[in-house]
Amino acid sequence: MADTARFEQAQKDVKTLNKKPGNDDLLFLYSHYKQGSEGDVSGKRPGMLDMVGRAKYDAWAKLKGMSKDDAMSKYIDKVESLLKTHK
Repeated sequence: MADTARFEQAQKDVKTLNKKPGNDDLLFLYSHYKQGSEGDVSGKRPGMLDMVGRAKYDAWAKLKGMSKDDAMSKYIDKVESLLKTHK
């Protein structure tokens, strides 16, 4: 079971990065955060004109079936990695 305290701390730590991660890293963080906190994707896929919302939805949808604990662990690992390279 993932440590929810570490997951919450990682959410705070990611906001302290000095430079913005790339789009792939941002989508990874978003999708794993959503999967870890809410579970499988829900709602309708955004329309074609909402490219950012659509990319976020698609990234989250790819994680369908992943356990919340696995998503939390991967999110924590990614934040720790980014803290080393973006601080």
